[in-house]
Amino acid sequence: MPHYRPPWSLQNGLAMTLYTALRVSQDWQRHTLEPEPVYQPQVFTGAQNVPIFGKLAIPTQPRGTIIGTYGITGDLDNQWFLQILGRKAYAQNYAVVLFDWRAHGKTAELSPALTSDGLYEGEDFVRIAAAAKALGCPAPYWFTGYSLGGQLALWGIKAAQTVADWGAELDLAESELGGGAAICPSLESQRSLSYLEKSWVGRKLDQAITRQLKILAARIAEHHPAAIDFAALERVHNIWTFDQELVIDKLGFNSVEAYYSASSPLYQLASFQKPTLILYAADDPMFDPTLVGDLQTACAQNPAIQLLLTSQGGHVGYLSSAACQRQFKDADPWWAWNRVLDWFSN
Repeated sequence: MPHYRPPWSLQNGLAMTLYTALRVSQDWQRHTLEPEPVYQPQVFTGAQNVPIFGKLAIPTQPRGTIIGTYGITGDLDNQWFLQILGRKAYAQNYAVVLFDWRAHGKTAELSPALTSDGLYEGEDFVRIAAAAKALGCPAPYWFTGYSLGGQLALWGIKAAQTVADWGAELDLAESELGGGAAICPSLESQRSLSYLEKSWVGRKLDQAITRQLKILAARIAEHHPAAIDFAALERVHNIWTFDQELVIDKLGFNSVEAYYSASSPLYQLASFQKPTLILYAADDPMFDPTLVGDLQTACAQNPAIQLLLTSQGGHVGYLSSAACQRQFKDADPWWAWNRVLDWFSN
């Protein structure tokens, strides 16, 4: 396969990440050819009977269904990178289901359930697939996401393998669940958050996300006043303390370390049996670079997983140069989604 190549000015992972988040997020529609599908809002029922808000669009002759969500913060209204997937997938005749995961967007309005970084969200993916089937979305069902959403999608793939054991009431066969793809997934939270704390830039990235997490918690409190301990929220000063103060106790963990060990998908990859694609950039500034070797080893030992490891790309960046677009015969710079959709189709 030809190699991914970024524009010459974005060959640094941090530069790619910041440019994508701050600049491209403002004009992404100028680079996107496909129109927005006409979505229908839908409330799904996830694990533990938690209501999950989503939206779906079904083309005239769908070839399958793609179910996706976004990263650590945001909602369906502002996650432009997920909106690109919806446009491109629908244009290629996939039914599309996009959803606000736990504690995000309209799902947070419906339920006070906090995030679990995949421990329950994996089952959410499968239950959404079952509901989508009842609404006319056909198999195969593919799960996808990016950043922390990529971690959730990986847990969804793992949950799909065992649906016969826990989802007897679902009208959904394990064979209907195709697998999934993750772009720049979070693989091992403890190591990556410790890595961020070692540099000024890393701490700034952590703090920026933490501010959004605190806004997320405050919005949950607007709809579910008893769900958030505001004294605990005041003690939050980074992602680690957010999980320590607000998340782990409700999930039954005694420490953040135990929670991250249980929810990090890196340690689960050996058990994957469904076809899985992982796109990962070695220069991703959000993650501990020592994870690259561990990821390579895990994927090399499991033929169900295809790893597209690139030397460049940043964190959920992957903007392609004009030469790269010509080489891959892409009509736009969205290299990662183009590879994911190619993989689903093949």
